[in-house]
Amino acid sequence: MYTPPAFRDDDKESLRATIRAARLANFVTATKDGPLATPLPLYLDESEGEHGVIYGHLAKANPQAHLPPLGDGLAIFAGPEAYVTPAWYATKRETGKVVPTWNYVAVHAYGPVEFFDDAGRLLEAVTRLTDLHEGGRASPWAVSDAPPDFIQAQLRGIVGLRMPVTRLEGKRKMSQNRNAADRAGVASGLAVSERASDREVASLIPS
Repeated sequence: MYTPPAFRDDDKESLRATIRAARLANFVTATKDGPLATPLPLYLDESEGEHGVIYGHLAKANPQAHLPPLGDGLAIFAGPEAYVTPAWYATKRETGKVVPTWNYVAVHAYGPVEFFDDAGRLLEAVTRLTDLHEGGRASPWAVSDAPPDFIQAQLRGIVGLRMPVTRLEGKRKMSQNRNAADRAGVASGLAVSERASDREVASLIPS
């Protein structure tokens, strides 16, 4: 990921927060048949290793689960993003020398990929992922709510994914390269948007 110094995010907790907040990631591997990518819900076990270990699962019928990766895998986690119109810049009124851009948060996690089909490990991964996304509900659903034989049958249709993270790249592009007046204009413009992501970006722009 191309990351100019002004946009680089090297704070470990910030990177992990972006990973935790991302509800869907893109899992990418290079294979002999070319690059493959699958949108997946993933979770980070922060207790394992220096940067944590990413877990998830793919459908057993997915070719990505059977083609050995060439080198490390890549998990892409996207945070809030927003289009930025030049109309919000004070510089537009002063010189007109402005163009549109995009503000966004992204984290790329790299590491060796392991696929597994052990039923016990699969059940643990599925349970943890379910608990993560059901936890905020008033009446959370649990894997144990379904009949055990049904769950075992479902597990036979998936392949587990484990990726120890060896490298994290973070980018937080929030108009840091613009002057204070331009940043204020962008924040004000996004703050009144109907899009929740726009309003979230507005709150992240430095004053």
